[in-house]
Formats: sequence, structure tokens, C-alpha cells
Amino acid sequence: MRTTSVPAAALATLAAALLLTSCGDGGEGGAGDNRQDSKAGSACRISEMAVQVGPANAAPAAGDTGNLPVTLTNRSGAECTLDGLPTVEFHARGASTAVKPHEAADARKTTLAKEGVTSFTLTYVRGEGGGTKSLPVGMARLYLPGSTEAHGFKWSYGDVALKSDGRTPDASVTGFQQAGD
Repeated sequence: MRTTSVPAAALATLAAALLLTSCGDGGEGGAGDNRQDSKAGSACRISEMAVQVGPANAAPAAGDTGNLPVTLTNRSGAECTLDGLPTVEFHARGASTAVKPHEAADARKTTLAKEGVTSFTLTYVRGEGGGTKSLPVGMARLYLPGSTEAHGFKWSYGDVALKSDGRTPDASVTGFQQAGD
């Protein structure tokens, strides 16, 4: 086996180049930092997602079930991770009410490549308009796992039925489903 000698100056230059490429800008990268070069595998942020709500398979009458797909496209410029389930809140009568995950929702870790797409579904039962057994939802907000940053949208699918306790919306969210290849 033949070995070649590499001059010490070349090794020093290579080591310096490797060291420089592993360094950041020295900043903290806090919550207000919206740089496009975020670290691969960092938590996905709703502000860095293209969010498409619908089209819905809306519930036409009280007691019917509707499904509202929500599609998220990673526009952060880097890979990011969703670790858990999406959260949806209904806003009605000046208060917010959380939608519970579906009993079969899978809270696995989902990694989105740059421009990667994922989706989840919000399922709800239509309530009777103006009744005490329904929630007159005007707006909904969605949150990604581990984040307080929200994406709000106008709810145009009618009142949501309440479960027998009179407080909990008859609705649920699924886990994230990878879309595409």
C-alpha cells in the first residue's frame, strides 16, 4: 500500500475550513429570528408553512359529520420536524375550546423536507343553529406541536354539536399524514 504525504499547511487549511463551516453567526436564533437557513430537523413553525384549509366535505344538516382537510407545505427553506399532534381551537362566544385528538391519532414524529407536504383532518358533527347543544364557532386556530404560534381561519361550516357534557365539541383531529412521495 502506498501512502502520500500531505503538507502540514494543507491540513491546517482543511481543518480551518471545516471549523468555519460548522460555525453559525453567533446569534441565538430566538423566536423572532425568521432566517431561511434554520437548522435541519428543527421544529416546524406555522409562520413558515403554506396553509391550505379545505376544500371541506361539509356537514349539510344537524347531526351530519363533516371533514375539513388541512394541508401544510414547508416553506422554511430547510428540513423541519413535527413531533406530536396538531392542535385546533374553536372560538365562540368570546371563549376558545380545544378540539381533542381522534382516539386513533398517531403522535409520531414527522420530518418535512424543504417544500415537503403533510396534512391532517378535522372531523366535526354539525350542531343545530342557535341551540344550547351546539357551539356557534366563528373562527378556528391551528397550532403545530410544541408551539404557541397560531394560524387562524374563519369557520364557515355551521355550528358544531356539543357532546353530552354540554361543553366539549363533537370534533376531533387526526395525526399528520405524509403527502407526496
